[in-house]
Amino acid sequence: MNESRVRHAATRRDWLAHCSLLALGLWAAGANAATPTATASPKAATILVVGDSLSAEYGLPRGAGWVALLEQRLAKEGFAASVVNASISGDTSSGGRSRLPALLKQHRPTLVVIELGGNDALRGLPLAMTRDNLAQMVKASRAAGAKVLVLGMQVPPNYGRKYGDDFFALFPAVARAGGAALVPFLLEGVANAPNAEAMFQPDRIHPVAAAHPVMLGNVWPVLAPLLR
Repeated sequence: MNESRVRHAATRRDWLAHCSLLALGLWAAGANAATPTATASPKAATILVVGDSLSAEYGLPRGAGWVALLEQRLAKEGFAASVVNASISGDTSSGGRSRLPALLKQHRPTLVVIELGGNDALRGLPLAMTRDNLAQMVKASRAAGAKVLVLGMQVPPNYGRKYGDDFFALFPAVARAGGAALVPFLLEGVANAPNAEAMFQPDRIHPVAAAHPVMLGNVWPVLAPLLR
């Protein structure tokens, strides 16, 4: 083989090698482009419950109340959500309203559950004040970017028909005006159950542990869609 052929063969080998490297590079680039990049997992929801003794496990073993059962249900159903129970026994709507701004700032909830008003009625406080307090709580929660769920309540018939009807009606009125979801009566199937007396502690105000799954059963069908 003369010198010209040697140079030609070397040039051809170099060109083939270059093409092979170029093809390999293009294949690698295509493979990388076809591989989906990892996306950030969605932020877990935070549920803030602002309530009174009905949500604070008054007279119950720890973990037996409907809020604790809610945490278990969320995990079982595969919801990425945490629950902050900011309920205080004896709290009124005024107390909840005053505590709410700091709670919103601290926890930045996705959903706020308001379970207040029962102690207002037990103390005979003006219904207009209760309505205003709950409305302001809904407004503040919505302004903080949270969805809101209002849990309604009733009072025993001995408070008088008109007072009882007006009290029961204020919860849907607040929810409707504020764009919040509503559970009409948290104690549905408890206070009006055939064996209602057995569903309450001796004070006849606070439900026993066996009643709390029923209470969660009232809350869950309304709460769960708000997390989707």
